[in-house]
Amino acid sequence: MSDELILKVKQMIIDSLRIEGMSSSEIETDAPLFGEGLGLDSIDALQLVVAMEKEFGVVVPDAATGSKVFASVRSMADYIAENKK
Repeated sequence: MSDELILKVKQMIIDSLRIEGMSSSEIETDAPLFGEGLGLDSIDALQLVVAMEKEFGVVVPDAATGSKVFASVRSMADYIAENKK
């Protein structure tokens, strides 16, 4: 997985969730996206599923997979790298 992919994932999060006033460098690669980390919720997760499919052509098939994929930016980038069409 490349640093370029990690930056793209961070930018996708910012763009798809319309997070204003935050740059990709402010999102920690290994920090949790939900709860105490970035503080995302279930609606944000749905938006990220759609954005990831649109931008990278990667589908998250179910909630169990999604909970692993959306644990952190790194886990998202790993999943994209493994499943990109």
